[in-house]
Amino acid sequence: MRFRHPDGSIVHLAYCTNVHPAEDLDGVIAQLNGCSSLVRKELDVPVLGVGLWLANTLADRLANSSDALNRLKQALARNNLEVVTLNGFPYAGFHDRVVGKKVYLPDWTESARLDYTLDLVKVLADLLPDDASYGSISTLPLAWRVPWSRTRDAAARDAFNRLENRLAQVEATTGRRIRVAIEPEPGCVLEMIPQAAHWLTPYSGRSLIGLCLDTCHLAVQFEQPVDAFAVLARAGVEVVKSQVSAALQIADPSDPAARELLAEFAEPKFLHQTREYGGPGVDDLDLVGELSGHASWRVHFHVPVHAAPRPPLTSTTDVLDESLRHLVGGAHPLTHHLESETYTWSVLPSAPKNQQELAEGIAGELAWLRGRLVGLGLEEIK
Repeated sequence: MRFRHPDGSIVHLAYCTNVHPAEDLDGVIAQLNGCSSLVRKELDVPVLGVGLWLANTLADRLANSSDALNRLKQALARNNLEVVTLNGFPYAGFHDRVVGKKVYLPDWTESARLDYTLDLVKVLADLLPDDASYGSISTLPLAWRVPWSRTRDAAARDAFNRLENRLAQVEATTGRRIRVAIEPEPGCVLEMIPQAAHWLTPYSGRSLIGLCLDTCHLAVQFEQPVDAFAVLARAGVEVVKSQVSAALQIADPSDPAARELLAEFAEPKFLHQTREYGGPGVDDLDLVGELSGHASWRVHFHVPVHAAPRPPLTSTTDVLDESLRHLVGGAHPLTHHLESETYTWSVLPSAPKNQQELAEGIAGELAWLRGRLVGLGLEEIK
């Protein structure tokens, strides 16, 4: 979906396909023909943006086979889908029975992470629409927080410097501007905006490497959007892309009804880091007994933005709304790429029963976001 900002520039809204389990080309094409096509029809839009997730083996194949890449292009065109952004955070196995901390491997100290990202750069340069101002790839915030050291940090810095050089070469040779965005996440080396802004400062003003702002992660850390955007502005770090999502929230963890409902979200597949306001945090929902329960909790569980959880649980759509005002509500957008990333549909207490229900849920989120963008003065392009 495309929107025209009052300044005349185009803001893209897509949904992230990491909600789908396919990791090979046939599977990805099937998901485009199926769920993605259904989402577009539900929304009744001429073109739907999809933020593709490509597992490492498929990224390698697409980067090195024109036949494979053409098959993907044909599937996108056939279903009136476009790609301006890729999710380069998960490497593989994102729909294994248990994902947990595996999602942070390989990290940015390992050559496999850079190789994978460079494959994505090559693929996106080919998929990017001719009229798109740039393409974006989100990636993990270096690594899980332990183990970490100056030596590992230096290795990650070297990898990003090499990446920056390659991005500049791609732009010079193809005219395609591809940007990579580090996505802060609870529990990682870079989990809060000030940490990420500090690490990214060497790239400020050079614009090919910047930040992916996930509004769920921002909320889980109890960061205030106004403060986060002020920190980024002072550091000169650009928001390359934003994943517009909501976290699970428990205002009163001492409420037995809230704890009973919260237990329904404790599932083994994904990591659900939990933070207590003004206090410590734990790395998953099954550890919340270590928290005091004297202040509100926020949980890294991406919940549908358009459908509030059962009371007394709530979600952090207020943080999302405020973030959107900063991102696209000003005189000029701070980013032109917005991506809905609710990958947890399959593990929700009331999960969709089939592809049609999933498509309706994804379309519902995008429609909710569309309403917010129009309310901020953007005009949907049809």
